[in-house]
Amino acid sequence: MATLIAVNVGLPKDVAWRGKRVRTGVWKHTVSGPRMARRLNIDGDGQGDLDGHGGEQRAVLVYQSESYRFWERELGRDDLRPGHFGENFTVDGLADDEVCIGDRYRIGGALFEVTQPRVTCYRVGLRLGEPQMAALLVSRRRPGFYFRVIEEGEVEAGQEIVKVSSGPEGMTVAEIDGVLYLPGRTREQVERALRIPALSPGWQGSMRALLEADGATAGPGNAGLTVAATAPPPAWQGFRPLTITRVQPESRSVFSLSLADAAGAPLPAALPGQFLTVKVQPDGGGPPLIRSYSLSGEPGAGTYRISVKQEPHGAASGLLRARARVGDTLDAAAPRGTFYLADGAGPVVLLSAGVGVTPVLAMLHALARAGSARQVWWLHGARNGTEHPFAAECRRLLDGLPHARIRVYYSRPTSADRAGTDYTDAGRLSPERISGLGLPTDADVYLCGPVGFMAGVTDALVDAGLRRSRVHTEVFGAGASLTPGVTSAVPARAPHQPAGAAGTGPPVSFARSGLTVPWNDDHGSLLELAEACDVPVRWSCRTGVCHTCELALMSGAVDYSPDPVEPPAEGDILICCARPSEAVVLDL
Repeated sequence: MATLIAVNVGLPKDVAWRGKRVRTGVWKHTVSGPRMARRLNIDGDGQGDLDGHGGEQRAVLVYQSESYRFWERELGRDDLRPGHFGENFTVDGLADDEVCIGDRYRIGGALFEVTQPRVTCYRVGLRLGEPQMAALLVSRRRPGFYFRVIEEGEVEAGQEIVKVSSGPEGMTVAEIDGVLYLPGRTREQVERALRIPALSPGWQGSMRALLEADGATAGPGNAGLTVAATAPPPAWQGFRPLTITRVQPESRSVFSLSLADAAGAPLPAALPGQFLTVKVQPDGGGPPLIRSYSLSGEPGAGTYRISVKQEPHGAASGLLRARARVGDTLDAAAPRGTFYLADGAGPVVLLSAGVGVTPVLAMLHALARAGSARQVWWLHGARNGTEHPFAAECRRLLDGLPHARIRVYYSRPTSADRAGTDYTDAGRLSPERISGLGLPTDADVYLCGPVGFMAGVTDALVDAGLRRSRVHTEVFGAGASLTPGVTSAVPARAPHQPAGAAGTGPPVSFARSGLTVPWNDDHGSLLELAEACDVPVRWSCRTGVCHTCELALMSGAVDYSPDPVEPPAEGDILICCARPSEAVVLDL
């Protein structure tokens, strides 16, 4: 007979961690007497990070007393008490390899349903003083699980846990946790998981991503955890010299460089929307400037075209504008990126502002080359004709598509700009204009431009009825950080050299942030080095499980400590547990 041993609750609080403050509800204390189990949590309980914890699908976290005994032996601990793993219910019985997703249990006056395993998170390690705990919970197959509250009611320690019904498919918590996080999953397991209605929407999304990626990529990688695993492996490792065959002005501030193999061999095809990372050698020596530029030319043409906006104080763009000549060479890494046009027959919206046109132009080339019958919406915003790169090229490509719809917005047209020819609308391409366009709600949208513009337009697209999951964006420069629970009030700083003595190890280049730093063994990982430099980063488990930190390794090699639970995709690394073994260039 399974029994509720303890009821544990705790409200979120700020705790000190690595010089920061973390808002977390992982500290629980045991309470006596009856407590109401409500739709979102137990009375007196709360969660600090509702993106990863809490909500209707994750109202009550359950962990087993037998797992406590296991960890006491495994970790050599004698101080573990109910609530130490952040659980609301400490139970006798209900083992992870016996309880199935969709099982229902009655405890006291409440009815519960199993929805998913525990989410891997660094905060359980923070609570236990064991940084690798998130990985250990998965690798030892003891994650614990969440209940959804079907019927609210009072519960109390000592009550019997009565199984009311079994979930379909008989898929245990341990099995489905392994399907998502461990290698060796099968398509049949993923399909079984998707047939369980009780499985939480987040886990259903991960399973669908795994199913869609089955056979689509070669080698390792986990599409259920990160979109980074969906891109094909790079066509070559590191950097190789390419020859500049053409330098072409496109507008007052944008110019293009066409690149080819020095021996005349065709270059590997890039996916429409991907980017190229290049090295630019500054005057007077010193480390090269590493920058990424979108490929704007026709995919599969055997050559590459990158398009560069010369920024007022842009070191690399200024050097390329001043010095690039036909016949020169430029070192380039293979095309990379997960922002690319997916196959399909449905409507597609290509939406851009300014130089953000470059990746969607490559998509337009691909559609035109295929003679696509898809409905294509081309929406672009520019200041005026002098700042409208590729205008004639776009018109020519769009004229060849039978179902193209075109809206070009000039915010400040000049007297030389022709309404109805050069542009269709005066004024900015703003979020307010999106709702009145009548965009098809089943369209895939590819959006590129300034960060604020993309955020506003994305919200407007969703308000107009399009699914957020079908709005794909590309960010020039460093992306947004994801640091769950961190509440430090220190203002964001531009990326910089780390404080303290300079390292003596191999150089680490953060390509998107334009920063190169010598490695210092005082840092435990590339993630810690990036944090010391205020380079924007994304992470969650910090121990090689969740793949939130997965990104492209443009060149170089790393060692892992600890080894990831499942390896990243070919050409990618997990920076949370990686250290450079030689000079590296990261897409960060």
